[in-house]
Amino acid sequence: MPVKAIAINCSLKNSSDEASSTDAMIAVLDEKFAEHDVSITETLRIADYNVLPGVTSDEGEGDDWPKLRTKILNHDILIFGGPIWMGQIGSIAKRVLERMDAFLSETDDKGRMPSSGKVVVAAIVGNEDGAHWSASQLFQSLNDTGWTIPAVAACYWVGEAMGSTDFKELKKRPDKVDETASMVAANAAHLASLLKDSPYPGSG
Repeated sequence: MPVKAIAINCSLKNSSDEASSTDAMIAVLDEKFAEHDVSITETLRIADYNVLPGVTSDEGEGDDWPKLRTKILNHDILIFGGPIWMGQIGSIAKRVLERMDAFLSETDDKGRMPSSGKVVVAAIVGNEDGAHWSASQLFQSLNDTGWTIPAVAACYWVGEAMGSTDFKELKKRPDKVDETASMVAANAAHLASLLKDSPYPGSG
């Protein structure tokens, strides 16, 4: 079975607003994943949905998270994209992480969470410092909730602090972004393929 990837864009803006630099970074990874026969089937713009606050997988009437959760878990790789705000990951990304906290109590008979054997990488953009701190926030939470993080798992671009140029506006892709994206995709595709063929055994 082919390895499938899905992306989430945790921009604070919905898709009816201006184009997103997070989408531009996800597009770079899409190009690199394609070199390993992995396609990103869909990008979910989380701000387009009503993801209620909470730490369960279903917070009741009007909550869009259950259907998003199902889509995400039907894939082998998650590209977790989002911008830096105030030096850290944005509030929408944090809400997604909070909803994944439910995985801790949704284990199977071998103690494996719903995310067991699924690989996650990050796509981070911003016009201020904080890419490494944002990645550490993401990966600590994602590791706690059962996701597998490959070596070189974050592709990011940080522009001039308080600058007016965004990643989506660059005329040329920086070489380091291109090189990093290639390694992120290669490692994630390789690891996802291994885990698909040989899942974690769990405990007991």
